[in-house]
Amino acid sequence: MGRWEPNARGRLAEAALELYSERGFEQTTVAEIAGRAGLTERTYFRHYADKREVLFGGTELQDLLVGAAAGAPESLTPIGVLAVGLDAVSEMFEGRRAYARKRQAVITANAELRERELIKLASLSAALAGTLRRRGVPEPAASLTAEAGIAVFKVGFERWLEDSEERGMAPVMRELLDELKAVAGGGPGS
Repeated sequence: MGRWEPNARGRLAEAALELYSERGFEQTTVAEIAGRAGLTERTYFRHYADKREVLFGGTELQDLLVGAAAGAPESLTPIGVLAVGLDAVSEMFEGRRAYARKRQAVITANAELRERELIKLASLSAALAGTLRRRGVPEPAASLTAEAGIAVFKVGFERWLEDSEERGMAPVMRELLDELKAVAGGGPGS
């Protein structure tokens, strides 16, 4: 495949995941990733800041979550807004379970990547809290809802990746959101 072929970003991401799975994150170089994708290191760095970022896909997930939450009907409660965001994110992952499992295995095997994932989740939470505040949700409710939402996403994503899970991501997320509501609805001291 020539360097002029389209989708350099996607080719780099696929090459990186293959190499990380085969050799491990630490043992793989940017030069090897670029070579596997049929591109140059220079092209790699036009798309990704470092070799970790290739696994975290820029801001697509955050843009989708925040956009869906911002566009949710005004009549919804903060948890209802969260549900709309989680549904949108779930749609993004349709048909990508095998890729997500492979990616998560690479992340789980490396402390540096696990740390990067936690930073990404914290950024998602902050962005979601900001969206909720712009919708008129006061503090601390906006931050609590956002943090709880990211916890639902994290646990739901892990559950969705399990070999025994056959449902799509959306039903898994809804089930966990219902579980959160049940736990939170117990009231103080229950």
